[in-house]
Amino acid sequence: MPSRVALITGGASGLGVQTALHLAAQGIHVMINYRQSRDKALALQQRIIEQGVRCGLVQGDVSRKEDCRRMVRQTVDQLGSLDILINNAGPYIFERKKLVAYTDEEWELMINGNLSAAFYLCREAIPHMRQKKWGRIINLGFSHAHEATGWMHRAAFAAAKVGLVSLTKSLAMEESEYGITVNMVCPGDIVGPHKEQTIKQVRQERSFNLAPIGRPGSGEDIARVIAFLVQEDSDFITGSIIDINGGLNVQAKQLTRNKKEGKPR
Repeated sequence: MPSRVALITGGASGLGVQTALHLAAQGIHVMINYRQSRDKALALQQRIIEQGVRCGLVQGDVSRKEDCRRMVRQTVDQLGSLDILINNAGPYIFERKKLVAYTDEEWELMINGNLSAAFYLCREAIPHMRQKKWGRIINLGFSHAHEATGWMHRAAFAAAKVGLVSLTKSLAMEESEYGITVNMVCPGDIVGPHKEQTIKQVRQERSFNLAPIGRPGSGEDIARVIAFLVQEDSDFITGSIIDINGGLNVQAKQLTRNKKEGKPR
């Protein structure tokens, strides 16, 4: 297998951590993008280097197109290539509120960080992949995004990610002739420290969980799927939107919570 290089946005924390470790375990060199978590990025870099692959760090905010361009350029300059792009980073507003309560700045942050960022990064990365007639692009969405479902109190985030579903499928068709696959992985309700944990770690917890599978989701659940999609022989999978949610519909969970709390629809 040829030596491959992956750029993981938001790779220093959250779901990016297990993804970086799993790709490194496959012998893939990794460039970790971070925005503010430099100390965590340095610690993860050391863990990856210990697996026998190269690992670089690049600071940048995916909501800024200038930073997106620089991230791709620095990856190629430092690691010699860019074969795999994992669009993991994406801003999120935790406060639950209806669309009319969003400011212009909040709307622009959601769209720029979750949709436009993928456009800028893909546009910069794809020419490098075309040269090799090989590439893998993985976008991160949310559970059931492919159904273009509404998500109460998350309208701006949902609009951006549903737009990313269409972008994923369009790019998959456009770039297939160059050996480039484009897929979307859609995590379910994976929160807090679970994002950086392994399956073994979350199985040891005794906390109540709504997922039908009977345990919380983990970062490893997402990383295992991404690691499979970037393999050489996964080239027949493209334009796919893959839910990883333990059987739990996050939107339905939100409606259930609203009813319990007596909040209006």
